[in-house]
Amino acid sequence: MSGFGGQGILLMGQLLCYAGMHEGKNVTWMPSYGPEMRGGTANCTVMICSDRVGSPVTRHPSSLVAMNKPSLDRFEISIEPGGFLMINSSLVEREPQRTDLTVIKVPANKIAEEAGAIQVTNMAALGAYVEGRGVVSLESVIVALRRMIPEHRQELLAVNEEALRRGAEAAAKQK
Repeated sequence: MSGFGGQGILLMGQLLCYAGMHEGKNVTWMPSYGPEMRGGTANCTVMICSDRVGSPVTRHPSSLVAMNKPSLDRFEISIEPGGFLMINSSLVEREPQRTDLTVIKVPANKIAEEAGAIQVTNMAALGAYVEGRGVVSLESVIVALRRMIPEHRQELLAVNEEALRRGAEAAAKQK
């Protein structure tokens, strides 16, 4: 998962991991971000597996969630052949260069605005990724979200869930 700092990239990865654990899978999460909190680059590598995870690092991930053009430019080439690519088409206008990938493009920013808050763009993208890739269920992600949102942020739960579901619906239309 990759994008600008402030887009919720690391949270997306954490939610995937918690959802994987909820389903009894083995997981790792490795964040990477620049010194800037917002506007710099942020990405994380998530491993979800029914077997043991040998390393939290991979040179050729099976999937990429590209939340912006620099992320697509940087990581598209490294996806394993036959892999999966989810693009936030609200911010990425170019087509993928690879033709050997399954590609889903969703306007995550627009979906988030329609759900009620631009701040949940990451949830729209995560919903699309989960629907498109099927590595964990959307319901497991919602369970993880409910556990992770602190008490003082509970009012955001409904809009986050709505964005997840709308993102999944947008991806389902492309299958």
